[in-house]
Amino acid sequence: MQTSRVYTTARGRLGRVSEWLPGGCGLLPLPASQKRTEPYTSPAQENQQPQDQVVVSGQPVTLLCAIPEYDGFVLWIKDGLALGVGRDLSSYPQYLVVGNHLSGEHHLKILRAELQDDAVYECQAIQAAIRSRPARLTVLVPPDDPVILGGPVISLRAGDPLNLTCHADNAKPAASIIWLRKGEVINGATYSKTLLRDGKRESIVSTLFISPGDVENGQSIVCRATNKAIPGGKETSVTIDIQHPPLVNLSVEPQPVLEDNVVTFHCSAKANPAVTQYRWAKRGHIIKEASGEVYRTTVDYTYFSEPVSCEVTNALGSTNLSRTVDVYFGPRMTMEPQSLLVDLGSDAVFSCAWIGNPSLTIVWMKRGSGVVLSNEKTLTLKSVRQEDAGKYVCRAVVPRVGAGEREVTLTVNGPPIISSTQTQHALHGEKGRIKCFIRSTPPPDRIAWSWKENVLESGTSGRYTVETVSTEEGVISTLTISSIVRADFQTIYNCTAWNSFGSDTEIIRLKEQESVPMAVIIGVAVGAGVAFLVLMATIVAFCCARSQRNLKGVVSAKNDIRVEIVHKEPASGREAEEHSTIKQLMVRMRLLCSPR
Repeated sequence: MQTSRVYTTARGRLGRVSEWLPGGCGLLPLPASQKRTEPYTSPAQENQQPQDQVVVSGQPVTLLCAIPEYDGFVLWIKDGLALGVGRDLSSYPQYLVVGNHLSGEHHLKILRAELQDDAVYECQAIQAAIRSRPARLTVLVPPDDPVILGGPVISLRAGDPLNLTCHADNAKPAASIIWLRKGEVINGATYSKTLLRDGKRESIVSTLFISPGDVENGQSIVCRATNKAIPGGKETSVTIDIQHPPLVNLSVEPQPVLEDNVVTFHCSAKANPAVTQYRWAKRGHIIKEASGEVYRTTVDYTYFSEPVSCEVTNALGSTNLSRTVDVYFGPRMTMEPQSLLVDLGSDAVFSCAWIGNPSLTIVWMKRGSGVVLSNEKTLTLKSVRQEDAGKYVCRAVVPRVGAGEREVTLTVNGPPIISSTQTQHALHGEKGRIKCFIRSTPPPDRIAWSWKENVLESGTSGRYTVETVSTEEGVISTLTISSIVRADFQTIYNCTAWNSFGSDTEIIRLKEQESVPMAVIIGVAVGAGVAFLVLMATIVAFCCARSQRNLKGVVSAKNDIRVEIVHKEPASGREAEEHSTIKQLMVRMRLLCSPR
Protein backbone atom coordinates (compact mmCIF):
# COMPACT_ATOMS: atom_id res chain seq x y z
CA MET A 1 0.00 0.00 0.00
CA GLN A 2 1.45 3.37 -1.03
CA THR A 3 1.08 6.43 1.12
CA SER A 4 2.27 9.97 0.64
CA ARG A 5 3.17 12.83 2.94
CA VAL A 6 4.68 16.31 2.89
CA TYR A 7 8.38 16.42 4.02
CA THR A 8 9.45 19.57 5.78
CA THR A 9 13.00 20.66 6.65
CA ALA A 10 14.41 23.79 8.18
CA ARG A 11 14.40 25.31 4.69
CA GLY A 12 10.64 24.97 4.29
CA ARG A 13 8.02 22.80 2.63
CA LEU A 14 9.26 20.53 -0.20
CA GLY A 15 6.03 19.12 -1.61
CA ARG A 16 4.31 15.76 -1.43
CA VAL A 17 6.30 12.60 -2.27
CA SER A 18 5.72 8.91 -1.61
CA GLU A 19 7.33 6.87 1.22
CA TRP A 20 9.76 4.23 0.04
CA LEU A 21 8.94 1.60 2.62
CA PRO A 22 6.17 1.83 5.16
CA GLY A 23 7.33 3.69 8.26
CA GLY A 24 10.99 3.75 7.27
CA CYS A 25 11.88 6.60 4.90
CA GLY A 26 12.76 10.18 5.36
CA LEU A 27 13.39 12.76 2.59
CA LEU A 28 16.22 14.84 1.23
CA PRO A 29 15.64 18.23 -0.34
CA LEU A 30 15.89 18.30 -4.18
CA PRO A 31 16.54 21.10 -6.66
CA ALA A 32 13.34 22.80 -7.80
CA SER A 33 13.63 21.33 -11.31
CA GLN A 34 13.53 17.81 -9.86
CA LYS A 35 10.65 18.20 -7.42
CA ARG A 36 7.89 15.71 -7.98
CA THR A 37 4.31 16.71 -7.87
CA GLU A 38 2.99 13.18 -8.20
CA PRO A 39 3.63 10.29 -5.84
CA TYR A 40 6.55 8.03 -6.79
CA THR A 41 5.33 4.46 -6.90
CA SER A 42 7.25 1.19 -7.12
CA PRO A 43 6.53 -2.40 -6.11
CA ALA A 44 7.08 -2.43 -2.34
CA GLN A 45 7.85 -6.11 -2.31
CA GLU A 46 10.94 -5.52 -4.47
CA ASN A 47 12.39 -2.66 -2.48
CA GLN A 48 15.25 -3.46 -0.04
CA GLN A 49 16.50 -1.27 2.77
CA PRO A 50 19.64 -1.78 4.87
CA GLN A 51 18.93 -3.52 8.21
CA ASP A 52 20.68 -3.37 11.57
CA GLN A 53 23.54 -5.86 11.57
CA VAL A 54 26.26 -7.11 13.90
CA VAL A 55 29.60 -8.20 12.53
CA VAL A 56 32.84 -9.34 14.10
CA SER A 57 35.86 -7.21 13.35
CA GLY A 58 37.80 -8.55 10.32
CA GLN A 59 34.76 -10.17 8.69
CA PRO A 60 32.91 -8.91 5.56
CA VAL A 61 29.41 -7.53 5.73
CA THR A 62 26.90 -6.24 3.14
CA LEU A 63 24.22 -3.60 3.69
CA LEU A 64 21.35 -4.03 1.22
CA CYS A 65 19.81 -1.24 -0.86
CA ALA A 66 17.58 -2.03 -3.85
CA ILE A 67 15.33 0.48 -5.63
CA PRO A 68 13.71 -1.16 -8.70
CA GLU A 69 13.00 1.00 -11.76
CA TYR A 70 15.29 3.74 -10.43
CA ASP A 71 18.31 4.48 -12.61
CA GLY A 72 19.53 7.64 -10.92
CA PHE A 73 22.39 8.21 -8.50
CA VAL A 74 22.40 6.44 -5.11
CA LEU A 75 24.25 8.02 -2.21
CA TRP A 76 25.48 6.05 0.86
CA ILE A 77 25.62 8.08 4.10
CA LYS A 78 27.71 7.01 7.12
CA ASP A 79 27.01 8.82 10.39
CA GLY A 80 25.72 11.78 8.34
CA LEU A 81 28.70 11.93 5.95
CA ALA A 82 28.53 10.89 2.26
CA LEU A 83 30.87 8.07 1.24
CA GLY A 84 30.69 8.99 -2.46
CA VAL A 85 28.28 9.42 -5.36
CA GLY A 86 27.04 6.40 -7.25
CA ARG A 87 29.39 3.46 -7.36
CA ASP A 88 32.52 5.54 -6.98
CA LEU A 89 33.78 5.01 -3.41
CA SER A 90 37.45 5.38 -4.28
CA SER A 91 38.15 7.33 -1.10
CA TYR A 92 37.20 4.24 0.90
CA PRO A 93 38.95 1.25 -0.64
CA GLN A 94 37.43 -1.11 1.95
CA TYR A 95 33.92 -0.20 0.68
CA LEU A 96 32.30 -1.41 -2.56
CA VAL A 97 28.87 -0.81 -4.10
CA VAL A 98 27.78 -4.15 -5.50
CA GLY A 99 24.72 -5.57 -7.24
CA ASN A 100 23.06 -5.18 -10.66
CA HIS A 101 22.78 -1.48 -11.34
CA LEU A 102 20.14 -2.07 -14.01
CA SER A 103 17.98 -3.89 -11.45
CA GLY A 104 18.33 -0.99 -8.98
CA GLU A 105 20.73 -2.85 -6.67
CA HIS A 106 23.16 -0.57 -4.84
CA HIS A 107 24.38 -2.76 -1.96
CA LEU A 108 27.26 -1.52 0.23
CA LYS A 109 29.85 -4.22 0.91
CA ILE A 110 32.53 -3.77 3.55
CA LEU A 111 35.36 -6.11 2.71
CA ARG A 112 36.80 -6.32 6.22
CA ALA A 113 34.83 -4.65 8.97
CA GLU A 114 36.86 -2.59 11.41
CA LEU A 115 35.97 -0.63 14.48
CA GLN A 116 35.72 2.60 12.45
CA ASP A 117 32.95 0.96 10.43
CA ASP A 118 30.75 0.84 13.54
CA ALA A 119 28.23 3.51 12.51
CA VAL A 120 24.71 4.35 11.24
CA TYR A 121 24.24 3.96 7.46
CA GLU A 122 21.57 5.29 5.04
CA CYS A 123 20.94 4.68 1.33
CA GLN A 124 19.59 7.73 -0.49
CA ALA A 125 18.09 7.99 -3.99
CA ILE A 126 18.96 11.53 -5.00
CA GLN A 127 16.72 12.09 -8.03
CA ALA A 128 13.78 10.34 -6.30
CA ALA A 129 14.32 12.39 -3.16
CA ILE A 130 13.98 9.38 -0.93
CA ARG A 131 16.20 7.66 1.60
CA SER A 132 16.19 4.43 3.54
CA ARG A 133 15.67 3.90 7.20
CA PRO A 134 18.87 4.34 9.28
CA ALA A 135 20.64 1.02 9.78
CA ARG A 136 23.04 0.44 12.69
CA LEU A 137 26.13 -1.62 11.90
CA THR A 138 27.66 -2.88 15.13
CA VAL A 139 31.24 -4.08 14.88
CA LEU A 140 32.31 -6.47 17.61
CA VAL A 141 35.98 -6.51 18.56
CA PRO A 142 37.48 -9.47 20.43
CA PRO A 143 39.83 -8.68 23.31
CA ASP A 144 43.56 -8.86 23.00
CA ASP A 145 45.14 -11.98 24.43
CA PRO A 146 44.68 -11.87 28.22
CA VAL A 147 47.78 -11.30 30.31
CA ILE A 148 48.39 -12.35 33.93
CA LEU A 149 50.84 -10.04 35.62
CA GLY A 150 53.97 -11.82 36.80
CA GLY A 151 53.39 -14.92 34.65
CA PRO A 152 54.01 -17.49 33.37
CA VAL A 153 55.51 -18.68 36.71
CA ILE A 154 54.70 -16.96 39.99
CA SER A 155 56.86 -17.75 43.00
CA LEU A 156 55.16 -17.65 46.39
CA ARG A 157 56.17 -18.29 49.96
CA ALA A 158 53.91 -20.77 51.67
CA GLY A 159 51.48 -19.11 54.03
CA ASP A 160 51.28 -15.90 52.02
CA PRO A 161 48.08 -15.07 50.16
CA LEU A 162 48.11 -15.14 46.37
CA ASN A 163 46.96 -12.08 44.44
CA LEU A 164 46.57 -12.56 40.70
CA THR A 165 45.77 -9.80 38.20
CA CYS A 166 44.63 -10.50 34.64
CA HIS A 167 43.77 -7.87 32.02
CA ALA A 168 42.06 -8.17 28.64
CA ASP A 169 42.21 -5.00 26.55
CA ASN A 170 40.64 -3.33 23.49
CA ALA A 171 37.39 -5.27 23.35
CA LYS A 172 33.94 -4.25 22.15
CA PRO A 173 31.93 -4.97 24.13
CA ALA A 174 34.10 -5.30 27.22
CA ALA A 175 35.35 -8.83 27.80
CA SER A 176 34.22 -11.01 30.69
CA ILE A 177 36.97 -12.70 32.69
CA ILE A 178 36.71 -15.94 34.62
CA TRP A 179 39.38 -17.76 36.62
CA LEU A 180 39.73 -21.53 36.41
CA ARG A 181 41.58 -24.11 38.47
CA LYS A 182 41.43 -27.78 37.45
CA GLY A 183 38.59 -26.84 35.11
CA GLU A 184 36.46 -25.33 37.89
CA VAL A 185 35.56 -21.65 38.22
CA ILE A 186 37.16 -19.79 41.14
CA ASN A 187 34.72 -17.30 42.64
CA GLY A 188 35.41 -14.11 44.54
CA ALA A 189 37.33 -12.10 41.92
CA THR A 190 36.86 -8.32 41.60
CA TYR A 191 36.63 -6.41 38.30
CA SER A 192 37.14 -2.92 36.90
CA LYS A 193 36.51 -1.59 33.39
CA THR A 194 38.06 1.33 31.49
CA LEU A 195 36.48 2.97 28.41
CA LEU A 196 39.12 3.82 25.82
CA ARG A 197 39.43 7.16 24.06
CA ASP A 198 37.53 6.02 20.96
CA GLY A 199 34.46 5.67 23.18
CA LYS A 200 33.75 2.18 21.91
CA ARG A 201 36.37 -0.26 23.15
CA GLU A 202 36.93 -1.18 26.76
CA SER A 203 39.66 -2.82 28.80
CA ILE A 204 38.93 -4.98 31.84
CA VAL A 205 41.11 -5.90 34.81
CA SER A 206 40.28 -8.78 37.16
CA THR A 207 41.95 -9.35 40.54
CA LEU A 208 41.74 -12.70 42.29
CA PHE A 209 42.63 -13.24 45.95
CA ILE A 210 43.42 -16.80 47.05
CA SER A 211 43.98 -17.52 50.73
CA PRO A 212 47.15 -19.37 51.77
CA GLY A 213 45.32 -22.60 52.53
CA ASP A 214 44.01 -22.81 48.95
CA VAL A 215 47.37 -22.58 47.23
CA GLU A 216 49.22 -25.73 46.11
CA ASN A 217 52.69 -26.08 44.70
CA GLY A 218 52.74 -26.62 40.92
CA GLN A 219 49.11 -25.60 40.56
CA SER A 220 48.00 -24.05 37.24
CA ILE A 221 45.50 -21.19 37.26
CA VAL A 222 43.83 -20.01 34.03
CA CYS A 223 42.48 -16.57 33.08
CA ARG A 224 39.88 -16.77 30.29
CA ALA A 225 38.47 -13.68 28.50
CA THR A 226 35.33 -13.82 26.33
CA ASN A 227 32.90 -11.46 24.63
CA LYS A 228 30.35 -11.68 21.80
CA ALA A 229 33.10 -11.41 19.21
CA ILE A 230 34.82 -14.53 20.54
CA PRO A 231 32.40 -16.71 22.53
CA GLY A 232 35.00 -19.45 22.91
CA GLY A 233 37.31 -16.95 24.54
CA LYS A 234 41.01 -16.48 24.83
CA GLU A 235 42.98 -17.70 27.81
CA THR A 236 46.33 -17.71 29.47
CA SER A 237 47.67 -19.44 32.57
CA VAL A 238 50.29 -19.23 35.28
CA THR A 239 51.98 -21.91 37.36
CA ILE A 240 52.34 -21.44 41.11
CA ASP A 241 55.77 -22.23 42.50
CA ILE A 242 55.60 -22.47 46.28
CA GLN A 243 58.63 -22.06 48.46
CA HIS A 244 57.90 -24.11 51.49
CA PRO A 245 58.04 -22.67 55.00
CA PRO A 246 55.76 -24.57 57.40
CA LEU A 247 52.09 -25.07 56.59
CA VAL A 248 50.37 -25.14 59.97
CA ASN A 249 47.03 -26.35 61.30
CA LEU A 250 46.05 -25.62 64.92
CA SER A 251 43.15 -27.46 66.57
CA VAL A 252 41.62 -27.40 70.06
CA GLU A 253 39.80 -30.25 71.79
CA PRO A 254 37.34 -30.50 73.39
CA GLN A 255 35.15 -27.56 72.48
CA PRO A 256 33.03 -26.17 74.02
CA VAL A 257 34.48 -26.75 77.48
CA LEU A 258 33.57 -25.58 80.99
CA GLU A 259 35.95 -23.24 82.77
CA ASP A 260 38.63 -24.99 84.89
CA ASN A 261 38.71 -28.03 82.62
CA VAL A 262 41.64 -29.30 80.52
CA VAL A 263 41.92 -28.79 76.76
CA THR A 264 44.55 -29.95 74.25
CA PHE A 265 46.02 -27.76 71.51
CA HIS A 266 47.49 -29.72 68.60
CA CYS A 267 49.78 -27.93 66.17
CA SER A 268 50.39 -29.97 63.01
CA ALA A 269 52.78 -28.69 60.33
CA LYS A 270 54.04 -29.64 56.88
CA ALA A 271 57.45 -28.17 56.12
CA ASN A 272 60.35 -28.62 53.75
CA PRO A 273 62.98 -28.57 55.13
CA ALA A 274 61.87 -30.06 58.44
CA VAL A 275 60.52 -28.13 61.41
CA THR A 276 63.23 -26.86 63.75
CA GLN A 277 61.13 -25.26 66.50
CA TYR A 278 57.64 -25.02 68.00
CA ARG A 279 56.86 -21.97 70.12
CA TRP A 280 53.62 -21.43 72.03
CA ALA A 281 52.25 -18.14 73.31
CA LYS A 282 49.09 -16.64 74.80
CA ARG A 283 48.23 -13.04 74.17
CA GLY A 284 51.79 -12.49 73.00
CA HIS A 285 53.41 -13.97 76.14
CA ILE A 286 55.59 -17.02 75.60
CA ILE A 287 54.41 -20.22 77.33
CA LYS A 288 57.73 -21.54 78.60
CA GLU A 289 56.44 -24.91 79.78
CA ALA A 290 55.05 -25.77 76.30
CA SER A 291 57.12 -27.40 73.54
CA GLY A 292 56.49 -29.70 70.64
CA GLU A 293 53.28 -30.22 68.70
CA VAL A 294 50.94 -30.61 71.70
CA TYR A 295 50.04 -28.22 74.53
CA ARG A 296 47.67 -29.20 77.35
CA THR A 297 46.35 -26.69 79.87
CA THR A 298 43.50 -25.89 82.24
CA VAL A 299 41.44 -23.06 80.75
CA ASP A 300 39.71 -20.15 82.41
CA TYR A 301 37.51 -17.43 80.92
CA THR A 302 40.50 -15.55 79.43
CA TYR A 303 40.96 -18.28 76.81
CA PHE A 304 37.60 -17.22 75.33
CA SER A 305 39.00 -13.86 74.18
CA GLU A 306 42.78 -14.29 74.38
CA PRO A 307 44.00 -16.69 71.64
CA VAL A 308 46.74 -19.25 72.04
CA SER A 309 49.26 -19.20 69.17
CA CYS A 310 51.61 -21.82 67.78
CA GLU A 311 54.64 -20.64 65.81
CA VAL A 312 56.41 -23.24 63.67
CA THR A 313 59.87 -22.51 62.22
CA ASN A 314 62.10 -24.10 59.60
CA ALA A 315 65.06 -22.89 57.55
CA LEU A 316 62.83 -20.86 55.21
CA GLY A 317 60.85 -19.00 57.84
CA SER A 318 58.12 -19.18 60.46
CA THR A 319 54.37 -19.60 60.40
CA ASN A 320 52.16 -18.52 63.31
CA LEU A 321 48.58 -19.64 63.88
CA SER A 322 46.30 -18.86 66.82
CA ARG A 323 42.99 -20.11 68.23
CA THR A 324 40.63 -19.11 71.01
CA VAL A 325 38.77 -21.67 73.10
CA ASP A 326 34.97 -21.84 73.37
CA VAL A 327 35.06 -21.69 77.18
CA TYR A 328 31.74 -21.69 79.05
CA PHE A 329 32.01 -19.30 82.02
CA GLY A 330 29.71 -17.36 84.31
CA PRO A 331 29.14 -13.61 84.14
CA ARG A 332 32.09 -11.27 84.59
CA MET A 333 31.55 -7.54 84.73
CA THR A 334 33.31 -5.34 82.21
CA MET A 335 31.67 -2.03 83.19
CA GLU A 336 30.64 -1.27 86.75
CA PRO A 337 27.32 0.57 87.21
CA GLN A 338 27.57 3.83 89.14
CA SER A 339 25.22 5.16 91.80
CA LEU A 340 23.38 8.33 90.81
CA LEU A 341 22.18 11.51 92.47
CA VAL A 342 19.51 13.22 90.33
CA ASP A 343 16.96 15.95 90.81
CA LEU A 344 13.27 15.23 91.08
CA GLY A 345 11.73 14.97 87.58
CA SER A 346 15.03 14.29 85.82
CA ASP A 347 15.99 11.05 84.04
CA ALA A 348 18.26 8.49 85.68
CA VAL A 349 20.36 6.26 83.43
CA PHE A 350 22.29 3.28 84.81
CA SER A 351 24.66 1.18 82.70
CA CYS A 352 26.42 -2.09 83.33
CA ALA A 353 28.17 -4.54 81.01
CA TRP A 354 28.95 -8.22 81.46
CA ILE A 355 30.63 -10.92 79.45
CA GLY A 356 29.74 -14.59 79.65
CA ASN A 357 29.57 -17.68 77.49
CA PRO A 358 27.11 -18.90 76.28
CA SER A 359 25.17 -15.68 75.74
CA LEU A 360 24.01 -14.16 78.99
CA THR A 361 20.78 -12.41 79.99
CA ILE A 362 20.79 -9.08 81.83
CA VAL A 363 18.02 -8.13 84.25
CA TRP A 364 17.54 -4.79 86.02
CA MET A 365 15.33 -4.76 89.13
CA LYS A 366 14.72 -2.54 92.13
CA ARG A 367 15.81 -4.20 95.34
CA GLY A 368 12.79 -5.64 97.12
CA SER A 369 10.69 -5.74 93.96
CA GLY A 370 10.24 -8.69 91.62
CA VAL A 371 9.47 -6.47 88.63
CA VAL A 372 11.96 -6.61 85.73
CA LEU A 373 12.68 -3.05 84.63
CA SER A 374 15.03 -3.77 81.70
CA ASN A 375 16.82 -6.59 79.90
CA GLU A 376 19.36 -4.28 78.32
CA LYS A 377 22.75 -3.03 79.46
CA THR A 378 21.12 0.31 80.18
CA LEU A 379 18.29 1.09 82.59
CA THR A 380 16.57 4.42 82.03
CA LEU A 381 14.14 5.82 84.60
CA LYS A 382 12.16 8.71 83.14
CA SER A 383 11.14 11.70 85.26
CA VAL A 384 12.11 10.11 88.56
CA ARG A 385 10.00 10.58 91.66
CA GLN A 386 11.18 10.49 95.25
CA GLU A 387 9.71 7.02 95.70
CA ASP A 388 12.03 5.82 92.90
CA ALA A 389 14.99 6.36 95.20
CA GLY A 390 16.55 3.18 96.53
CA LYS A 391 18.75 0.24 95.59
CA TYR A 392 18.81 -1.14 92.03
CA VAL A 393 20.36 -4.42 90.96
CA CYS A 394 21.96 -5.30 87.61
CA ARG A 395 21.94 -9.09 87.39
CA ALA A 396 23.47 -11.25 84.67
CA VAL A 397 22.67 -14.93 84.15
CA VAL A 398 24.49 -17.44 81.96
CA PRO A 399 22.12 -20.41 81.62
CA ARG A 400 23.34 -23.55 83.38
CA VAL A 401 26.67 -21.87 84.21
CA GLY A 402 26.24 -19.08 86.75
CA ALA A 403 24.97 -15.63 87.69
CA GLY A 404 26.30 -12.36 89.08
CA GLU A 405 24.91 -9.02 90.19
CA ARG A 406 25.86 -5.47 91.18
CA GLU A 407 23.88 -3.03 93.31
CA VAL A 408 23.71 0.72 92.86
CA THR A 409 21.86 3.46 94.70
CA LEU A 410 19.55 6.06 93.22
CA THR A 411 19.30 9.19 95.33
CA VAL A 412 16.65 11.71 94.32
CA ASN A 413 16.97 15.37 95.23
CA GLY A 414 13.57 16.66 96.30
CA PRO A 415 11.62 18.32 99.08
CA PRO A 416 11.72 16.72 102.55
CA ILE A 417 9.37 13.85 103.42
CA ILE A 418 8.22 13.56 107.05
CA SER A 419 7.08 10.13 108.22
CA SER A 420 6.29 10.38 111.93
CA THR A 421 3.53 8.87 114.06
CA GLN A 422 0.73 11.37 114.20
CA THR A 423 -0.25 10.37 117.75
CA GLN A 424 2.49 10.00 120.35
CA HIS A 425 2.28 9.31 124.12
CA ALA A 426 3.62 10.80 127.34
CA LEU A 427 2.98 10.48 131.11
CA HIS A 428 1.36 13.32 132.96
CA GLY A 429 3.86 15.03 135.18
CA GLU A 430 6.82 13.31 133.51
CA LYS A 431 9.23 14.42 130.80
CA GLY A 432 7.71 13.93 127.35
CA ARG A 433 9.31 13.59 123.90
CA ILE A 434 7.76 14.15 120.46
CA LYS A 435 9.81 12.85 117.53
CA CYS A 436 9.74 14.01 113.91
CA PHE A 437 11.50 11.71 111.37
CA ILE A 438 12.57 13.45 108.13
CA ARG A 439 13.94 11.91 104.93
CA SER A 440 15.52 14.60 102.80
CA THR A 441 18.01 14.83 99.93
CA PRO A 442 19.66 17.26 100.15
CA PRO A 443 19.48 17.42 103.98
CA PRO A 444 16.99 19.92 105.40
CA ASP A 445 18.21 23.49 105.67
CA ARG A 446 15.79 24.19 108.49
CA ILE A 447 13.49 22.29 110.88
CA ALA A 448 10.98 24.13 113.03
CA TRP A 449 8.47 23.10 115.71
CA SER A 450 5.41 25.27 116.23
CA TRP A 451 2.50 25.04 118.70
CA LYS A 452 0.04 27.65 119.82
CA GLU A 453 1.97 30.89 119.44
CA ASN A 454 5.39 29.29 119.83
CA VAL A 455 8.06 28.45 117.21
CA LEU A 456 11.34 26.73 118.15
CA GLU A 457 14.03 25.45 115.76
CA SER A 458 16.77 24.50 118.23
CA GLY A 459 17.85 25.01 121.80
CA THR A 460 15.64 25.55 124.89
CA SER A 461 12.73 27.84 125.52
CA GLY A 462 11.01 27.46 128.89
CA ARG A 463 9.82 23.88 129.30
CA TYR A 464 10.67 23.05 125.65
CA THR A 465 13.91 21.85 124.06
CA VAL A 466 14.55 20.94 120.38
CA GLU A 467 17.39 18.57 119.41
CA THR A 468 18.24 17.27 115.91
CA VAL A 469 20.20 14.08 115.16
CA SER A 470 21.29 12.78 111.71
CA THR A 471 21.19 9.04 110.95
CA GLU A 472 21.81 6.91 107.85
CA GLU A 473 18.06 6.82 107.16
CA GLY A 474 17.38 10.50 107.74
CA VAL A 475 17.12 13.23 110.36
CA ILE A 476 15.31 12.93 113.71
CA SER A 477 14.16 16.16 115.35
CA THR A 478 12.93 15.77 118.95
CA LEU A 479 10.80 18.23 120.90
CA THR A 480 11.27 17.54 124.65
CA ILE A 481 8.80 18.89 127.23
CA SER A 482 10.37 18.95 130.69
CA SER A 483 7.16 18.37 132.71
CA ILE A 484 3.91 17.37 131.01
CA VAL A 485 0.77 19.25 132.09
CA ARG A 486 -2.83 18.56 131.11
CA ALA A 487 -2.85 21.41 128.60
CA ASP A 488 -0.04 19.71 126.64
CA PHE A 489 -2.46 16.90 125.70
CA GLN A 490 -4.79 19.43 124.11
CA THR A 491 -2.10 21.11 122.03
CA ILE A 492 -1.39 20.48 118.30
CA TYR A 493 2.33 20.28 117.49
CA ASN A 494 3.55 21.11 113.97
CA CYS A 495 6.90 19.79 112.62
CA THR A 496 8.05 21.47 109.37
CA ALA A 497 11.24 20.87 107.35
CA TRP A 498 12.64 22.86 104.42
CA ASN A 499 15.35 22.37 101.79
CA SER A 500 16.12 23.97 98.43
CA PHE A 501 13.43 21.87 96.70
CA GLY A 502 10.51 22.60 99.03
CA SER A 503 9.06 21.67 102.39
CA ASP A 504 6.88 19.16 104.24
CA THR A 505 4.77 19.43 107.42
CA GLU A 506 3.42 16.88 109.88
CA ILE A 507 0.83 17.55 112.63
CA ILE A 508 1.39 15.52 115.80
CA ARG A 509 -0.88 15.13 118.84
CA LEU A 510 0.20 14.11 122.33
CA LYS A 511 -1.90 11.55 124.18
CA GLU A 512 -1.74 10.73 127.89
CA GLN A 513 -0.24 7.34 128.72
CA GLU A 514 -1.49 5.38 131.76
CA SER A 515 1.17 4.59 134.39
CA VAL A 516 0.32 0.86 134.35
CA PRO A 517 -2.76 -0.06 132.34
CA MET A 518 -5.47 -1.85 134.47
CA ALA A 519 -5.98 -4.43 131.76
CA VAL A 520 -2.35 -5.45 132.08
CA ILE A 521 -2.68 -5.87 135.90
CA ILE A 522 -5.81 -7.99 135.61
CA GLY A 523 -4.27 -10.12 132.87
CA VAL A 524 -1.15 -10.81 134.90
CA ALA A 525 -3.13 -11.73 138.05
CA VAL A 526 -5.49 -14.08 136.24
CA GLY A 527 -2.64 -15.73 134.41
CA ALA A 528 -0.70 -16.35 137.62
CA GLY A 529 -3.78 -17.79 139.36
CA VAL A 530 -4.54 -20.23 136.56
CA ALA A 531 -0.92 -21.40 136.44
CA PHE A 532 -0.94 -21.97 140.23
CA LEU A 533 -4.17 -24.00 140.12
CA VAL A 534 -2.84 -26.23 137.37
CA LEU A 535 0.31 -26.89 139.39
CA MET A 536 -1.62 -27.75 142.57
CA ALA A 537 -4.03 -30.04 140.73
CA THR A 538 -1.09 -31.99 139.34
CA ILE A 539 0.46 -32.40 142.83
CA VAL A 540 -2.82 -33.51 144.44
CA ALA A 541 -3.50 -36.03 141.70
CA PHE A 542 -0.08 -37.52 142.25
CA CYS A 543 -0.63 -37.75 146.05
CA CYS A 544 -4.04 -39.40 145.65
CA ALA A 545 -2.65 -42.07 143.39
CA ARG A 546 0.16 -42.84 145.80
CA SER A 547 -2.16 -43.00 148.86
CA GLN A 548 -4.42 -45.55 147.14
CA ARG A 549 -1.43 -47.84 146.52
CA ASN A 550 0.30 -47.66 149.93
CA LEU A 551 -2.56 -47.49 152.50
CA LYS A 552 -4.80 -50.41 151.60
CA GLY A 553 -6.99 -51.42 154.59
CA VAL A 554 -6.13 -48.32 156.64
CA VAL A 555 -9.17 -46.18 157.59
CA SER A 556 -8.76 -42.58 158.66
CA ALA A 557 -11.39 -40.60 160.53
CA LYS A 558 -12.72 -37.29 159.33
CA ASN A 559 -11.30 -35.55 162.36
CA ASP A 560 -7.75 -36.49 161.12
CA ILE A 561 -8.03 -33.74 158.46
CA ARG A 562 -5.98 -30.73 159.41
CA VAL A 563 -5.96 -27.41 157.59
CA GLU A 564 -3.05 -25.15 158.19
CA ILE A 565 -3.90 -21.51 157.94
CA VAL A 566 -1.09 -19.09 157.53
CA HIS A 567 -1.99 -15.56 158.54
CA LYS A 568 -0.57 -13.05 156.07
CA GLU A 569 -1.68 -9.58 155.26
CA PRO A 570 -2.78 -9.48 151.66
CA ALA A 571 -1.53 -6.70 149.38
CA SER A 572 -5.06 -5.64 148.53
CA GLY A 573 -8.71 -6.67 148.87
CA ARG A 574 -8.75 -8.46 145.54
CA GLU A 575 -5.54 -10.31 146.43
CA ALA A 576 -6.97 -11.44 149.81
CA GLU A 577 -10.09 -12.74 148.10
CA GLU A 578 -8.06 -14.72 145.60
CA HIS A 579 -5.83 -16.10 148.35
CA SER A 580 -8.89 -17.29 150.36
CA THR A 581 -10.41 -18.98 147.32
CA ILE A 582 -7.20 -20.88 146.61
CA LYS A 583 -6.98 -22.12 150.25
CA GLN A 584 -10.55 -23.41 150.19
CA LEU A 585 -9.90 -25.25 146.95
CA MET A 586 -6.87 -26.98 148.46
CA VAL A 587 -8.88 -28.20 151.51
CA ARG A 588 -11.54 -29.72 149.29
CA MET A 589 -8.95 -31.52 147.18
CA ARG A 590 -7.32 -33.03 150.30
CA LEU A 591 -10.70 -34.33 151.48
CA LEU A 592 -11.30 -35.98 148.13
CA CYS A 593 -7.91 -37.65 148.01
CA SER A 594 -7.94 -38.96 151.65
CA PRO A 595 -8.63 -42.74 151.97
CA ARG A 596 -11.92 -43.66 153.48
